[in-house]
Amino acid sequence: MENTSEKYSLNSADLKKIGIGLGVAVSGAVLTYFTELIPSVDFGAWTPVVVAGFSVVVNVVRKFLTNYTTQ
Repeated sequence: MENTSEKYSLNSADLKKIGIGLGVAVSGAVLTYFTELIPSVDFGAWTPVVVAGFSVVVNVVRKFLTNYTTQ
């Protein structure tokens, strides 16, 4: 496999993937926070599910906008 790190270590490719995952998760939480500012919106006990859903949406948009073509 390409860009594989050894056991108990992380390389720059691993750290980049972790950072992207963190960004997706935080973006989902931020979107949920902003929807909670709308007075008529209250997710209640469903808030964690909504955060996960928004995170998936952010990831789909990120994948859609990313150019993976090779030169």
